[in-house]
Amino acid sequence: MQYPSLSINLRIIENNTRELVQLCCNKGIIPVGITKLVEGSEPIVRAMIFGGIQTIGDTQIQNLMKLKDLPIRKMLLRRPLLSEVEGVVYHADISLHSDRAVLEALSQAAIKANKRHEVIIMHDLGELHKKTFDDSKTEELAELVLMLPGLTFVGIGSHLECYHEVESTTGSGTLPVHQEEHTEWGSYCDLDAISGAGVTGIVLMMPREGTPRFNQLRLGASLIMGEGLNDESIIDISQVPMYLQAEVIEIKEKSPIRLHSIELDILDNEFYFTDRGARLRALCAIGKQDVDISQLTPVDDGITIVGSSHNCLILDITDAASCYQVGDALSFYLTYNGALQCITSEYVHKRYSFA
Repeated sequence: MQYPSLSINLRIIENNTRELVQLCCNKGIIPVGITKLVEGSEPIVRAMIFGGIQTIGDTQIQNLMKLKDLPIRKMLLRRPLLSEVEGVVYHADISLHSDRAVLEALSQAAIKANKRHEVIIMHDLGELHKKTFDDSKTEELAELVLMLPGLTFVGIGSHLECYHEVESTTGSGTLPVHQEEHTEWGSYCDLDAISGAGVTGIVLMMPREGTPRFNQLRLGASLIMGEGLNDESIIDISQVPMYLQAEVIEIKEKSPIRLHSIELDILDNEFYFTDRGARLRALCAIGKQDVDISQLTPVDDGITIVGSSHNCLILDITDAASCYQVGDALSFYLTYNGALQCITSEYVHKRYSFA
């Protein structure tokens, strides 16, 4: 086996997907599986399909192109560039929009390709804590789509977890009241999607009674990592579908103290060492070029991460549960950002299993 390696358990992702799809359907919500974390990985998308997902969303057209042979609807999550509307029409069934010029260009591209392209208008939630919502632009763009040939207006969307990950709910655990107003308008227009993202955990805790305030939910980290809003774990959903393995290349007994008590790493970060006497150190063949070490947690809780260089991870294995040797592979849990870094690194090999 090649190392470093990212091991991905497709069975866990399939089971997570099936569980969340069922929970969403029980609340009248249609889930969309988001693959931007995994760069449109076909094995992972297939696991989502087996789990019940019928629409896949990604932020990159290149990732949707990888899935062109799969029998599933495809959504471009980010606003398309004006220069790529033709690619959007060919490789995506539906896309999110907030700009008039792009919509007009998309209409021309759809006519040229003799296709109909579905559109969701993204609504700016404004400053939620001040309840400053501007509906006029959303309505204006929706009316434009209804008039443009080659386009089909299917819904209104919003991002409820954005740059600062502020929880976009009221104290009762429901969405702001303006969402209800959009739902009423959406029903009047016979829309397919009142679409939201970033509120997985909240939605799954909402009562079933009453009409849902939105009917489409975009699920990414919740399916793959079992995480909801603010990286909180979702109850009864597995949080360990993938882990990193790195090979041990050196084991030596060393003192943490050198000539100076404060040193700088390759990125000029200061290290503060504590003299604990001679300790058993291990080097693993993975470093800062692959992943931010703050995103790693050793599976063996007796191992401590000391630091890293560009291409080596430094570990204290004195209190490890096992007696490791050079050539052994050590395993690490990953955060969402850590998994993203490993997936995008060409130096980290990907290994899929149904274990």
